[in-house]
Amino acid sequence: MAESKPKVFTTRSRDSFPPSAMEVLESSCDVSYWVDNSVIPKADLIANIKDKEALFCLLTDKVDKEVIDAADNLKVVSTMSVGYDHLDMETLKTKNVKVGYTPGVLTDSTADLTVSLLLATSRRLIEGSAALKTGDWTAWSPLWMCGPELSGSTVCIVGLGQIGKAVMKRLKPFGVAKFVYCGRTKKDDDFEDGAEFLEFEKLLAVSDFVLVTCSYSPDLYHKFDKNAFKMMKQSSILINTSRGGIINQEDLVEALKNKDIVAEGLDMITPEPLPVSST
Repeated sequence: MAESKPKVFTTRSRDSFPPSAMEVLESSCDVSYWVDNSVIPKADLIANIKDKEALFCLLTDKVDKEVIDAADNLKVVSTMSVGYDHLDMETLKTKNVKVGYTPGVLTDSTADLTVSLLLATSRRLIEGSAALKTGDWTAWSPLWMCGPELSGSTVCIVGLGQIGKAVMKRLKPFGVAKFVYCGRTKKDDDFEDGAEFLEFEKLLAVSDFVLVTCSYSPDLYHKFDKNAFKMMKQSSILINTSRGGIINQEDLVEALKNKDIVAEGLDMITPEPLPVSST
């Protein structure tokens, strides 16, 4: 009698993933999938995980105690994400469930995106495109659609990890005058590569561009609130490619309205996606 394969539930449809990767998984496991490429409702996740030995999920899936307790045979949770703040690590540890995640695989992609957001925001590319489409561009004007330059600027990196360092490497050819950073600990000189470690408050006061690239933890929730925005230069630009929870979005909107900062570029928002009524 053939040995039964471990049962795995995947929180998206099969066509949401590279076929070759799924073939590898299917060769050794009995894999079932969610019905389409959308976030699975919690009730459906609970129903589907009950008899499974493994869960293959994404960062959009909240795997909390209720979900974990519903799984009678769970041994492994694998998340296709760099972070794992969507997983209840304490409960998983208590139940001796192993966790796999994918650190490092998106370092270059995220660094590219961070620089893209920075350039699009500072050079006002989205505004310019919108003006072109609506007919608001009538003639060239010396100050029309001007934005701050990277050349000679001070760039702050909140969280000088691998992604932050990759961003710094990409920005150096633009003529940035100084890089500063903050984090839980000061890095060694080789890793800093010329960047200066500053306390968060001091860093905000001197930076022209504030780039948030740190990994998320609960103590960083709403790190950027109205008090933080008041500390920033009124000419500064904020870019976030970390997690949406780091920024208090209501305070950010107020800061933009009050001109406490010039602009922001966000890769991560809360919730995702934003309701159509808010755009």
